[in-house]
Amino acid sequence: MASSDGIEQVLKAASMRVTQPRVAVLAAVAAHPHADTETIISAVHSEHPTVSHQAVYDSLKLFTSLGVIRQIQPQGHIARYETRVGDNHHHVVCRQCGSLADVDCAVGGAPCLHASDDHGFKIDEAEVIYWGTCPECQAENLGG
Repeated sequence: MASSDGIEQVLKAASMRVTQPRVAVLAAVAAHPHADTETIISAVHSEHPTVSHQAVYDSLKLFTSLGVIRQIQPQGHIARYETRVGDNHHHVVCRQCGSLADVDCAVGGAPCLHASDDHGFKIDEAEVIYWGTCPECQAENLGG
């Protein structure tokens, strides 16, 4: 999706008007997986300084609501965004530094969508977050 043409196609497929701010925001999210809003704003402004903060916020909200991007917000952490959608993958978060990484389902396709009791809900997404300590923080904790 990194090319401008690819981004425009994603926007058109979601029935959105293709505008410079939207293209810039989606390009920034694609280039910076798991970035927070401030990082995305900085990335957009480095290429397009006239795009307003509000345009970035509005685009992130719209893209999230339409399923073009995914918002991840582990408990106690700020929201982050990614373009990897639709595969029901999970995340691992470092308790010390907050670094975040993707984790594929351990047993194949989206098994987490089959709850032991769905209480009548039609489940379309599961959010699993693994917590631990990343390799860098482990090395720091050992004094290395």
